[in-house]
Amino acid sequence: MSEMISVPGGTLRMGSEEFYREEGPVHDRPVDPFELDVAPVTNEEFAEFVAATAYVTVAERPLDPAEFPGADPAALVPGALVFTPTDGPVDLSDWRAWWRWQPGAYWREPEGPGSSIGERLQHPVVAVAYADALAYATWRGKRLPDEAEWEWAARGGHVGARYAWGDEREPDGRVMANTWHGAFPFRNDGALGWQGTSPVASFPPNGYGAFDLIGNVWEWTASPWSPRHVPPGSVAVDAGSRTNLLSGGSEAPRRVLKGGSHLCAPEYCLRYRPAARSSQTEDSAATHIGFRCAR
Repeated sequence: MSEMISVPGGTLRMGSEEFYREEGPVHDRPVDPFELDVAPVTNEEFAEFVAATAYVTVAERPLDPAEFPGADPAALVPGALVFTPTDGPVDLSDWRAWWRWQPGAYWREPEGPGSSIGERLQHPVVAVAYADALAYATWRGKRLPDEAEWEWAARGGHVGARYAWGDEREPDGRVMANTWHGAFPFRNDGALGWQGTSPVASFPPNGYGAFDLIGNVWEWTASPWSPRHVPPGSVAVDAGSRTNLLSGGSEAPRRVLKGGSHLCAPEYCLRYRPAARSSQTEDSAATHIGFRCAR
C-alpha cells in the first residue's frame, strides 16, 4: 500500500508523564504539514525494492569480528532476533527468555532458514535495520518520519488522548490494534485472531486515515535516541552506551522506534500509544520491527 496521506501541520503536545520516564517531559513541538505512508511497508513492496536494486539487508551481511571483540567466532554469522514464546511464566525483567539470535534469519525468511513470507506478502516487512529502511525510503524518493511527525500523525487529531483513538484501550469492546492478548510471553490469544504480524489495514484507521500506526510492528524513525525528550531550545543529554548483544562491546548509534507491536502487552510493554517510544540500535533486525515512509 504505497498510498500516502496528507498530514496537516500544527503544534504537537508531545510525550506523556503517565507511564514511562522516557516519554517526558511533555512539551509543545511545532510540526509542518507532510505526507505519510498510509500503512507500514509490506513484504511485497520491499521485495520490489530488492528485485530492482539487488539490495542486501544488514541481517544478511557478514559480521566484522573487529566490531565484536571477545565474541565467539561461531556466533558471528548473519541473522536476526526472533521472538520465541516461552513454555510458561518467566521473569519479565529478562528479555532474553523470549528472544533468540537466529542465524540465517532475514526479511525473506524472518524466523530463520525454511520460514517464508509467501503467505504474508501484505504483512509489514520485518527483520529490517535502520539502514535498510533508509535505503528503501530513498529509492522511493521519500524519507523516514522524525519522532514528532510520527507521534503527531499517530494521534490523528486527538490532543492529549492516551491512545490514538481516545482514552479507552478497547472502546465498547472493539479491538483497535494488533497487540498481545493473553499472558505474555507464553500465551497469545491473538488480536482478531492474529498471532504475530497481521496484514496491513486489518484494524481501524486513525483520524487521519492511517493504518497500523499503533501495534503490528514497531516503526523506525529518523530521530536519534535520547533518554528523555529534548524540547526545542534545550540541550540534549548523552544517552550513554549499552552492551552489544553478541560481545559486550560498544553499541551502534540508537534511533527512536514508535508505535508498539504485536508483542506489546499491558503487563510488560504498555507502549501501544502515540507518546510511547523505544530505543533500538541502528543495526538491529528483529521480527517485530518495520517502518513506513514520509515525504
